[in-house]
Amino acid sequence: MQLTEVQQKFVLHWGEMGSRWGINRTVAQIHALLYIAPKPVNADEIAETLSVARSNVSTSLRELQGWGIVQAVPILGERKEHFSTQTDVWEMFMAVLDERKKREIDPTLTLLRECVIEAADAGASEKHTHDRLSDLLGLIEALSGWYGQVRLLPRPLLIRFLKMGSKLKKLIGK
Repeated sequence: MQLTEVQQKFVLHWGEMGSRWGINRTVAQIHALLYIAPKPVNADEIAETLSVARSNVSTSLRELQGWGIVQAVPILGERKEHFSTQTDVWEMFMAVLDERKKREIDPTLTLLRECVIEAADAGASEKHTHDRLSDLLGLIEALSGWYGQVRLLPRPLLIRFLKMGSKLKKLIGK
């Protein structure tokens, strides 16, 4: 697969942004490549296009499948597995948010709850820690609850909500 200059620029940038978000650069580049590819791509084509090891491609594809944003696509008459990604940007974004919440926020909430209980049981020696962690727990629980409610909004309503920006301040008061 030969990338145009624009496609190459996008793939490289997506890889760079992925690494800044804590995602392996190759994983992000493969995702970008699949997103802009006009048809499903097999692992050998991905490896050749991105000049990365085939084993790295396999590992990266499994990671992307684990996130729920890449799937194997059967192609009639082809023996090799081909892959494509979610092209609906809203569905892709929500799948990533759901997975990040599951992998990062939920375990943090569990740990904070345990620490708050343990600090409370320790008494005065852990009061400062208890107070700080309780504040942090309250914030993350509120954000998690808000996300759960927003996640249930129908897409058109969610889009309107996101576009409201400062209008929301006027709507709910100062």
